[in-house]
Amino acid sequence: MSPDVTELLRDRRTNALVSWVVIAILVTVVAGSVLKTQLLWAAFAATVAALALLPPVLLWNRDAMLPWEILFLAALPVVGRLFATVSVTGNLATYLSIAAIALILAVELHVFTPVKMTPRFAVVFVGVTTMAAAGVWAVVRWTADQLLGTTFILDPVLTEHAIERALMWEFVASTIAGVGAGVVFAYYVRQQIGTTRVPEEVQPDL
Repeated sequence: MSPDVTELLRDRRTNALVSWVVIAILVTVVAGSVLKTQLLWAAFAATVAALALLPPVLLWNRDAMLPWEILFLAALPVVGRLFATVSVTGNLATYLSIAAIALILAVELHVFTPVKMTPRFAVVFVGVTTMAAAGVWAVVRWTADQLLGTTFILDPVLTEHAIERALMWEFVASTIAGVGAGVVFAYYVRQQIGTTRVPEEVQPDL
C-alpha cells in the first residue's frame, strides 16, 4: 500500500480505537451513577453511549465510529457531572451534555447519511435539537418527581414562581450551549474532519 493509504487506514483505526475508549468511559460513568443512585443521570449517560454506538451497530462495522473529538466533547460534561460537588457545576454539565446529544445527532446525519448540512443550517439544527432535548429532559425529571417523589424540579422548599424561573433559565442556558455546539459542528467538524475516517463501504452514496 502507498504511504497515503497506510496513513489513512491508520487514522481510521486510531479514531475507532479512541472512540471505543470514550464509549467505555461512558459505560463506566453509567455504572458509577447507578452506584451513587443517580438513576436519571445514569440513563442520560447511557443515552449518549447508545447514540455513539448507533453507527457501528447499524452498519455492522466496528470502525464506523464518530470522530473521537466529538465523543470526547460529549463525554467531558457527563464525566464532570458524576464528580461534581457544586450544584452550578452539575447544572452546567447538564446543559453541555444536552448540547452534546444534539451535536452527535448532527454529526451522524452528516457523516453516515446522504444528508449534508450547510454551516448556517447546522447551527440552527443543533440549537433547535438541543432545545427539544432540554424540554424532554425536563419532562422526564418532572415525571420522576410526580411518580417517584424526587425533587429534581418540584422542590418543596421553592415556590412555584422560583421553580418556573429556574426552569426557564435552564432552557436559556441549554439553548446557548446548543448554539455553541452548532458553531463547533459548522466551523470545525465539517471543515476539518469530513468522512476521511469513515470506512468507504459505509459512506453514503452522494
